[in-house]
Amino acid sequence: MAETGNLTIKKLPELLSPKRKASPEKLPLTYAYTPSNDGTDENLLILLHGLGDTELPFANLGRSLKLPQTATLSLRAPIRIPFLEEEAFQWYPSFDPLGDLLERPDPTGALDILVFTLEKLVKECGWPINRIHLFGFAQGGSVAAEVALRIWKERTFTSEGETIQRLGLASVVTVSGPLLSHPTFTPPSSTPILVFHRLSPSPSALHVSALGSFRKGFGRVQEVKITGGEGMPRSRQEWEPIMRFWSEVLEKRRLHDLYEVVSGGIQTESSGA
Repeated sequence: MAETGNLTIKKLPELLSPKRKASPEKLPLTYAYTPSNDGTDENLLILLHGLGDTELPFANLGRSLKLPQTATLSLRAPIRIPFLEEEAFQWYPSFDPLGDLLERPDPTGALDILVFTLEKLVKECGWPINRIHLFGFAQGGSVAAEVALRIWKERTFTSEGETIQRLGLASVVTVSGPLLSHPTFTPPSSTPILVFHRLSPSPSALHVSALGSFRKGFGRVQEVKITGGEGMPRSRQEWEPIMRFWSEVLEKRRLHDLYEVVSGGIQTESSGA
């Protein structure tokens, strides 16, 4: 592995990347890690909860998805919400002294700690940055999208070879989580992003300008608009476009089995190898 400015990633042939990655240790955030259910850690899905939650519900969600060749890592936000008896966390300071939500929150601290976490996963656990996927809800979706833009803009991860290229995350799914910044850089991030949101009058409806900001920052934006309901995807029908998106962006190590992600479960087909 070579250093060029920030962190340089050695591009390994697919078959040389470890089939089972090392479990993370001493991450800066409280976390719950689960290796792939099928024994091959080709992808890592990092799950980021919303305001007032912990990592545990999303750890259960990650295990229940049973995505092929995909380990999951659920992270707890770094800041505990004050004056609450129950454990409830936030990714960045969210309230003013009167307890009202801030109109222009600053996610810088959350982005710094997430970039540091990604660097540890790459250097110490052997995860290529372009095999790491993010899924976030509300605040978690916002910081997922923002950290994808940060590492692209700042060239945090680059390839090794005659032509050095910046590397982005494998994908991002944000559920009801808008961008907090207004991207102006070019070229846009190569990371595919799916923006799942509910239409007004849902309390979590995105502002009408939200999709424009995503399209300025990301070169490939897929939008999923849902009428009615609230919060996270609830039904098989609501999960279906997310599962379809993952079926397009998850890498598959084609050594023993071919895999396809479908709504409601995983289908496998033997390759005869």
